[in-house]
Amino acid sequence: MLSLLAQTAVSFVATVSFAILFQVPREQYVYSGLCGAAGWLCYLLVMQNYPSPAVASFAAVVVLTVMSRIFLICGIFPLVPGAGIYYTAYNFIIGNNQMAVAKGVETIKIAVAIALAVVFTFSLPTPVFRFAKSRKGR
Repeated sequence: MLSLLAQTAVSFVATVSFAILFQVPREQYVYSGLCGAAGWLCYLLVMQNYPSPAVASFAAVVVLTVMSRIFLICGIFPLVPGAGIYYTAYNFIIGNNQMAVAKGVETIKIAVAIALAVVFTFSLPTPVFRFAKSRKGR
């Protein structure tokens, strides 16, 4: 439990850091951090029950995309498979081709899951999100 909270807090800070780096307006920092933390928490919870990085990424990106239709956010950064890309290249360089292919395939699955989740969520009807935005202003 403590690990979940610590990782969620770190993803909040990391997402806010990216928001600062990409010059997101200051009033959006908290929203960005909350979205990044929510996405990472969703990822961790799915991984506990169904240990597949691709499925967990899909579920987390659905949550993030729904939130991004309400807020201007950069919360997807904790889910981008940067480590997978790094380890794929690293294993190719050291000559461990079998591990490189395994990591590369896993990374591609995660990237495809992220893309599908964004497409899936953006295909939801726009009036649902207009209602959420109008409720936010109250």
